[in-house]
Amino acid sequence: MSSAAPSPSRPALQYIELLRVYAFYRVAISVVLMGIFTSDISHGALGNTVPTLFLNTAVAYVVLNTGWLLHLRSTGYHSSVGQVALMLGCDIPAFLTMIHASGGLTSGLGYLLLINCAAGSLLLDRRLGAFFAALTSSGVIAQQVYGLVAGTAASRDIVAAGSLGILLFLAVSGLQYLSGMINMATWRADQQSRHAAHLQRLAQQIIERMRTGVLVLNSAQKTELANQAALRLTANRMQPGTDLHEAMLSALREWKRDPGRNGQLVKLDGGSELRLSFANLRREHGDNTLVFVDDNRKLNQEAQKLKLASLGHLTASIAHEVRNPLGAISHAAQLLTESSTLSADDRHLTEIICRHSERVNQIVENVMQLSRRRAPEPELHELGYWVERFIADYRIGMPADARITLELPDGPLSARFDSAQLAQVVTNLCNNALVHSRQDTQVPEFELHVYRHPGRDCAILDVIDSGPGVPEQYREQIFEPFFTNGQGGSGLGLYIARELCESNQASLQYCNDASNRSCFRIEFAHARKVF
Repeated sequence: MSSAAPSPSRPALQYIELLRVYAFYRVAISVVLMGIFTSDISHGALGNTVPTLFLNTAVAYVVLNTGWLLHLRSTGYHSSVGQVALMLGCDIPAFLTMIHASGGLTSGLGYLLLINCAAGSLLLDRRLGAFFAALTSSGVIAQQVYGLVAGTAASRDIVAAGSLGILLFLAVSGLQYLSGMINMATWRADQQSRHAAHLQRLAQQIIERMRTGVLVLNSAQKTELANQAALRLTANRMQPGTDLHEAMLSALREWKRDPGRNGQLVKLDGGSELRLSFANLRREHGDNTLVFVDDNRKLNQEAQKLKLASLGHLTASIAHEVRNPLGAISHAAQLLTESSTLSADDRHLTEIICRHSERVNQIVENVMQLSRRRAPEPELHELGYWVERFIADYRIGMPADARITLELPDGPLSARFDSAQLAQVVTNLCNNALVHSRQDTQVPEFELHVYRHPGRDCAILDVIDSGPGVPEQYREQIFEPFFTNGQGGSGLGLYIARELCESNQASLQYCNDASNRSCFRIEFAHARKVF
């Protein structure tokens, strides 16, 4: 027998609740009818024609309804279509028998059949509901015809039976129509609720996976919601009273005064920068504020990478065309310098040609190196030992009058990096240190300090020179590509050095040491960090 699981237009919980209410109603109405009969409250209106038949039917109806209620409770009010139809089918002969025992429709019991047919129209489908309404109407009319033949009913009772049958059909049809409309509206609301919940889950997953941090501030400027990117970028420093929270509130106040000033920068300790953008989030009770948090350094790096990638492709495509004429110019200038008839002024001009040809060639080489840079292959090294070996190789090609001071830790200090890429970075920093030291003190010298960071437990390598240092107005720009305040640099050395450091999970920054000397500091990742 097929299960009476509700159709898609009839939610299961509503169906079960309706079946439960109807089961209790059947028990209650049967007990009330038997109570009225036995207590003589109706003054003979019930069971006045055949009292014994009415009593036996009422008792059987009470027992039957009680049994059905206990059965439904044991199954959690889950029933099949046939069981529900059988339950409603028992009501029709029971009420027809009690109507007959009470002298016909004048007893008023016929109107109780309206409730049974109405319940059938709600618990069953349209065809079964109409079938039970027709069966009930036919039974009422047949009973009245039998009473008319037997002489126990008047002709007007036939009209009453017909009117009751019409009322049954009207009630069933109206309830089925209203039930269909309600069920359809409920189904649509349920579908919309499911769709809204799906969109909410989808939006939540998108927000959680965004690289941009998202914060929601209430009207009291307290954080109500923060995605994982926001927690990572702010390092959980958004509690009231922290420097980041105060900086964000200051930026928010400025944005509210001038909404056109969106996308403000907030600098944090350690050199990191956050770009904050704001938007209003309208609500019925007070407006919230959306705060979008981005790592400004990464945004700049991405922009620079796109620019340099395009430039690298362009340079690679024209390198051959540039190098051939550049090589011819440089070669011709070198031949001119060998001429014995060349004047001093002309010799100076040829030196300028050679020098700038080499500079152009170095720029092409640097940009091509960026475009084809290989992925790092980090390994665990003992940093002090590695620096000693590096200095031993570096001394071979350095000027004779150069001086190097090396300061190493007492014990072993491990760091994870790509040896070839770190050698390229340190070579660039050492060359710069020699050049700037000679410019300021006439002595090419630098110091290398290797030590452990006391707070972060990571290795540090400082390259310190005795040069004039980087002016304050240029400190934010020295790591940008093609920026140089010198006369012979290409402006790519420090940019390449920082890129190589970051690819090895290290950081390169400019600072002043304890003696206020110029210092480029490489801070390595923790030795046990997995790349």
